[in-house]
Amino acid sequence: MIAAAPRRDDFPTVPRALFLGSFPPRECGIATFTKDVVDSYDRAFGTRSEIIAVDEAGGDVRRYPSQVIARLQQNDRGSYSEVAAFVNQHPSDLLNVQHEYGLFGGDRGEWLVDLLRQVEKPVVLTMHTVLPEPDEGMLRITRSLCDFASAVVGLSETGRNLLEHVYKINPVKLRTIHHGVPDVPFRPTDAAKASFGIGQRLVISTFGLINRGKGLEYAIEAMRDVVKHHPEALYLILGETHPVVRRQEGESYRESLQAMVAEFGLTNNVRLIDKYLEFDELVSYLEATDVYLTPYLNPVQIVSGTLAYAMGCGKAIVSTPYLYAEELLANHRGFLCKFRDSETIAKWLIALFDDPALRRATERRAYRFGRQMTWPHVAADYGRLFCELAPPQPVYGLVTSA
Repeated sequence: MIAAAPRRDDFPTVPRALFLGSFPPRECGIATFTKDVVDSYDRAFGTRSEIIAVDEAGGDVRRYPSQVIARLQQNDRGSYSEVAAFVNQHPSDLLNVQHEYGLFGGDRGEWLVDLLRQVEKPVVLTMHTVLPEPDEGMLRITRSLCDFASAVVGLSETGRNLLEHVYKINPVKLRTIHHGVPDVPFRPTDAAKASFGIGQRLVISTFGLINRGKGLEYAIEAMRDVVKHHPEALYLILGETHPVVRRQEGESYRESLQAMVAEFGLTNNVRLIDKYLEFDELVSYLEATDVYLTPYLNPVQIVSGTLAYAMGCGKAIVSTPYLYAEELLANHRGFLCKFRDSETIAKWLIALFDDPALRRATERRAYRFGRQMTWPHVAADYGRLFCELAPPQPVYGLVTSA
């Protein structure tokens, strides 16, 4: 059942929250997510939240917006105690940590345990990765993190269930708050396609920071079969190479994909758009998309912001069956192909292009499900949780979208 849209009088007051996570202009998925959570919370409740940004080595030269009031140096263990002291002195009522294991220092980010142990306020820990078969070290560290948290948020029911049944976290602490998605109308693709000058072509897209785990080579190979049936098809691979990957291996993966496109004679059917997409441009590309594709290779991935956004925009989706995709695309909300298998990718793309009625029905089911995931709903969910954990302060009230 989809929750009712939040109303202005649902939350007369909310606590003052302090957020810890990576933050733009750092280019990573957690940074984008942290900004989206903070923006939606502040927009909903009339607050102006502040952020402690996590800096990797060399990140101390980064210039942040004024709402970033402190920094955690990822690879400096002493910084964790300093930040804990800062949190305790800050006038906020609670701390929300956007957690990813590679974001914090020590073995599997265990230095974050030091920080949480010293914080004297309620802590909400948002877990972006929950592995279904953790080794002993990850199990120990995850349990320690959750021990020092007042509440633990999973971004999917799959993640929440793993925390309870595999990691044995007290279910009283656990919440599911979906990955947020744009609150946009359900509308045809024509206007968005015209804005990009791609006419009435059938558009497939994949977006996000590029790395070898995306499986894009299998999608490009699948286009060889797709264009035999639909020569008007256009596959857009949107996004720049992940900064960490670029430092380690340059643009070798992107170059290999471009070489495949040329080798297969697909230069008119596949475009790699090498840029970091801001929110409005990203939504415009999704609005121009007929089928969204995630050919990812990690079977235990429990969340994907790109997949969530595509569902929120009401797209027909084809994906490999990683855990998050299995959850979101259940009940005929999308179609699952095999891992590393261009043939089944092509099969579903062709089926959706051959049958516009099937595509439209899938889009409507996806959009209806995505309504509970819009950022106003996510803000309301965080507001309810924060109110449970900390005494709220007066604010202007909830502002909802039209």
